[in-house]
Amino acid sequence: MAMETNVGDGNGNDLKKRGCGCSKQDFLPEESFQSWTSYVNALSNTKSRLRDRLLARSMDHVELHEMRARSQHEMKKTLTWWDLIWFGIGAVMGTGIYVLTGEAARNYSGPAVVVSYFISGITALLSVLCYTEFAIELPVAGSSFTYLRVELGDFIAYVAAGNILFEYVVAGASVARSWTSYLATLFNHDPNSFRFHVSSFSEDYSHLDPIAVAISVVICIAAGISMTGSARFNSAATIVQLVVILFILVVGLTKADPNNYSDFAPNGIPGILKASSILFFAYVGFDGVATLGEEIKNPGRDIPIGLICSMLVIITANCLLAATLCLMQPYSQIDVNAPFTLAFKAVGLKWANYIVAFGALKGMTTVLLANLVGQSRYFTHIGRTHMAPPFLAHINERTGTPVNATIMMTILNSIVAFFTSLEVLANLLSLATLIIFSMVALALLVRRYYAKGETTSSDRNKLVGFLVLILASSVANAVYWAVGKNGWIGYVVTVPVWFLATLGLKLLVKEAKKPKLWGVPLVPWLPSASVAINVFIMASIDGASFVRFGVWTLVLLVYYIFIALHASYDAAKEFEETRATATNLEVGQL
Repeated sequence: MAMETNVGDGNGNDLKKRGCGCSKQDFLPEESFQSWTSYVNALSNTKSRLRDRLLARSMDHVELHEMRARSQHEMKKTLTWWDLIWFGIGAVMGTGIYVLTGEAARNYSGPAVVVSYFISGITALLSVLCYTEFAIELPVAGSSFTYLRVELGDFIAYVAAGNILFEYVVAGASVARSWTSYLATLFNHDPNSFRFHVSSFSEDYSHLDPIAVAISVVICIAAGISMTGSARFNSAATIVQLVVILFILVVGLTKADPNNYSDFAPNGIPGILKASSILFFAYVGFDGVATLGEEIKNPGRDIPIGLICSMLVIITANCLLAATLCLMQPYSQIDVNAPFTLAFKAVGLKWANYIVAFGALKGMTTVLLANLVGQSRYFTHIGRTHMAPPFLAHINERTGTPVNATIMMTILNSIVAFFTSLEVLANLLSLATLIIFSMVALALLVRRYYAKGETTSSDRNKLVGFLVLILASSVANAVYWAVGKNGWIGYVVTVPVWFLATLGLKLLVKEAKKPKLWGVPLVPWLPSASVAINVFIMASIDGASFVRFGVWTLVLLVYYIFIALHASYDAAKEFEETRATATNLEVGQL
């Protein structure tokens, strides 16, 4: 049975909150879904409701106070910058370096994979800077969903939220499958020997992985019990992971052969960029650290230290590890599934591959934990807006964690991990992540240059025009790279348009808002560059991934039109009525 209670929103208002039970009220409690008549009436008003939500933007104080109050209980503030550094490293290290380095080096970039890692790392760092400014001023569980909801509106935030779901589920599923691969190599088995093969299924979905499901369930239990315990486990496991990385570097370099670098970039710049698009996967996960905002003791100090320091460590470690791998073995001989363990075996250090495989399992375990912690908090906040079922918003009173969202995300992760191959997952993840990061960079430009009631109509129109030019020139760069056959004429037009649009934004539009505590330097140049680079890397992603992405986006739009639009509309109107009633009562008391 659903539980209902009245909880203050922090402004003297009383809002009805819903717990988690088994009734329809936990999934569709809004007025539009109380009867078929109500639902038909809601559908008949789809056009006006869509117009209302397309233009609706939230406000900082609403996300920080009223939205958080819908979870019934507060998350516990237990994390410091030290915890965030370890969470940042734990969330990222182990995903790409152990999983995709082999594929990127062998099939695309060769030893130049180190350059690919550096390009992807710098791209991710620009996004980290954008996230950091937002996370300090909006330290809530919604992370990029919240940032977009405040700056670009409800609809854009919803589309991003759906792809955030996609990103996290794919990330969790891919690492869970890689966990199985490394476990198999630890016992001297082929990676697929621990999976069940079903020949009647398509090749990309035919190796069923029950071990990936099992490790996902274990991580779910750990993440749901205690945030403090999760942080301690993550810190300890990440320290072990760094010791193993140091071991790989020191011992691996004793078997280095400089001749392996003789053909440094066998596929030239296209191969390096193709590898970068895949290896961007190696840096996803840091956005999950931003979702811990509600649990951080001092966001203004701890978030920039935690996010930026962890990312610098990760970029350095990834480049060094990739360089070491290619010095140990010719790129054409690197194993795609477990590159590091089998590289040590190939150079006569069979005993070392057990240490490497153990370290990889440790790294992937922390990635799984950080991924689940991040995605559950993401969907806690999305549930608060009713764009996702509101039972996801519930915070457990005893543990101070979003248990409902944690369980739901584990179920989704497990289903995908059970069926889907790693290559399909990696390409999908990179595309979804690059799009979201581009949106956040655009949102930061809007935040800096537009303030409702303060920015003039002229400046607003200039801002829109310059943003359109920045985005259009970035897309043109990417398209020209994809179809231009290595020509350069097109860039003579597209690059100057990007540069002049960014310069025009800097010189001709008044900056409307300064960051209160910490801000991205060199605005608008760094956010604009983040958009351009993210979009450019997308051009190297295979066409099938765009098709799958388009299909998923279409599914999101269908769900939005028939469910999420009406649920969020009702929730917003109920909230507005509650605030208006409270305001009238306060005026009457005066």
